[in-house]
Amino acid sequence: MKPSRNPTSLLLGAILLAPPAASAAMDRHALVTRHNLDWNDLHGQIPLGNGEFCFNTDATGLQTFGGSTLSHWAWHSAPLPPGCTPADIPATGTVETGRIRGPMKTAAARRELDGWMFRNPHPMNLARLRFLRADGAALTPNEVRVTSRRYDLWTGLHTSRFEVEGRPVQVETGVHPELDFIAMRAESPLLREGQLVVALDFPYPSVNSSSPWVGDWNRPDAHTSELTLHTAERQAAIRRTADAATYQARVAWAPGSTFGRWSEVTPRKTLAIASARYGNGDAWLDVTRQPATWTHTFRLTGDDAGRLEFVCAFADRPLDPLPTVAESQRATAGHWQRFWTTGGAIDLSQSRDPRWKELERRIVLSQYQMAAQSAGRWPSAETGLMGVDFWSSQFHMEMVWWHLAHYGLWDRWAMAERALDCYQKFLPVATQLARQFDYRGAKWGKQVGPEGRTAPWDGSFVLHWQQPHPLFFAELEYRLRPTEATLGKWREVIFATADYMADFPTPDEQGVFHLSPVMPPSEQGITRDTVFDLAYWRWGLDQAQRWRERLGLPREPRWEQVRRGLAPLPVVEGVFVHSAEWHDTYTRRAWEHPDPIGVLGMLPPMEGVDRGTAHRTVLKVWQTWDWNKCWGWDFPWMAMAAARVGEPHLALEALLKDAGTKNHYDPRGVNTGGPCPYLPGNGGLLYAIAMMAAGWEGAPPGPAPGFPQDGSWTVKSEGLKRAP
Repeated sequence: MKPSRNPTSLLLGAILLAPPAASAAMDRHALVTRHNLDWNDLHGQIPLGNGEFCFNTDATGLQTFGGSTLSHWAWHSAPLPPGCTPADIPATGTVETGRIRGPMKTAAARRELDGWMFRNPHPMNLARLRFLRADGAALTPNEVRVTSRRYDLWTGLHTSRFEVEGRPVQVETGVHPELDFIAMRAESPLLREGQLVVALDFPYPSVNSSSPWVGDWNRPDAHTSELTLHTAERQAAIRRTADAATYQARVAWAPGSTFGRWSEVTPRKTLAIASARYGNGDAWLDVTRQPATWTHTFRLTGDDAGRLEFVCAFADRPLDPLPTVAESQRATAGHWQRFWTTGGAIDLSQSRDPRWKELERRIVLSQYQMAAQSAGRWPSAETGLMGVDFWSSQFHMEMVWWHLAHYGLWDRWAMAERALDCYQKFLPVATQLARQFDYRGAKWGKQVGPEGRTAPWDGSFVLHWQQPHPLFFAELEYRLRPTEATLGKWREVIFATADYMADFPTPDEQGVFHLSPVMPPSEQGITRDTVFDLAYWRWGLDQAQRWRERLGLPREPRWEQVRRGLAPLPVVEGVFVHSAEWHDTYTRRAWEHPDPIGVLGMLPPMEGVDRGTAHRTVLKVWQTWDWNKCWGWDFPWMAMAAARVGEPHLALEALLKDAGTKNHYDPRGVNTGGPCPYLPGNGGLLYAIAMMAAGWEGAPPGPAPGFPQDGSWTVKSEGLKRAP
């Protein structure tokens, strides 16, 4: 549970409920609320979150047909394979030593640990809350008709109205801004008559994502749910234990309702099956033990007036007394109003281009999704807090930029800071990894969880474009806070990062330093002298020297030698190509991430990067690339590059290009450009659009330099910062 950051937040929330008067510049209330979510899809899940914690609700206001409850702090690791001990797990993610020569071959000495290290740790689904029949029978979709459903972005309140076999149910749901805490209020004659109840239950943590709810619901004996009931206070505490993972759940309910363990308050008939097993030969489930599955299920009932009001909180330590539903709703409304009335904003409503509303919808909803899911103590997984993805929802260090960099341009840096502490936390592991490979400094991992260990994968240690990221983040912070404190905060991380960057390149006989072996962002194989890495290496080593100068230190000669001796960026027929070896960039390799455009797009101008070549490259990529085989952040990447080289029409076309699911934003505003809901697309959009609206270093004079200047787009913006 996050500590309360402001004990007066509840009072402030009450004061701030009313929308502010519209200024001459922008009516932020109108801007935000015209994109409120009205989505009557029964199964569609809307994330309700505070950045650290997220309750994914379906159209019933709970998780009746799907949705999980996830947080950035709740992680679980399954037991080790038989015969293995913690000492067998390499702290860095590999037992290999010596200079990097190619793909990873050996992760753990005991190969049975490779799969375990990829799957662990993984996030825990903290609980499921759903409507059930009083006898425990599940509702079926054909019994439920949604009449209206709205998520109000301004107040953070989700309101559902639906019918169960023609009987009305109304539900209000919200998540507290400071506590990992759900507040729910429901009203229905079905609650008064006892025909409908709310079930709170818990799974064994697993990476299962094949069902509507994350977790394994068929292993009741593998975890515990210890109930402490305080009936007089109408509160209950549940201590959850699954292997080494523990956490607390606490429930409080209004007068007239009841709470208890399901198996103790609900009689159930015994199954008539005498003997049966279900399984695949390796693992079996005894299906005659159904009553045991209710060990982890608890029941809330409505009062005599047909109302049910309760709060449910989660934490990794004992919980303090909880606010009421009304107090939580006031705090939530105050939080979201402060969010929307501070930081950056962009209004496109006066544009002539009819696509303005769709682009504005994506911008507003991307701000919400990132604030709800990607503003906690750790970098976000690709799928945020909406489920568990293919990579066990560990975070990819090369994607941290796409999740968090936009906060620097939207003047919401505080929302990125806790997650960016990962660089200080991971520094010991990164330093150990560099030494293990006989390099100086710190080598940042690839796919990691909170312990910083890199998960096994062929490309884990040859992928390198995550290495300069901390230098970029440090610069974003310094531009906002040019203080001695900022310089000191990043000093150790920057110096260790640059030491590795100066030691990894290999000189040839002519003294030219080559990046080899290296896998480019497009991940199409292992090669050498990849164009984006070479450019990022140049910028990063220059930036590290700039940091030394700000600290009053002399330039580092070794960094300078490598920076000046780096191989030239590979160019074929006047355009940048993926690598010095891949001259088929625009034929066989014209798919996946278009690495060449990042050279002058995400990155600012620098010595060694020819602007004319960059301009021709942008046009060539746009003409030849298979955009249906790209990822969600490739489109804003293209927009950044097009804006920088003076092609604002192309920048808009990139952001709005129809490329199937790859550049699609679903009704919630979630980008779908990956194998799962894909937040890097949302973060990339926010960075690109802020850059296009507020400009960048060296941008043309005038407002919105990244937008067409022909009158088709009218851009009002406030509070945005210029990009580097």
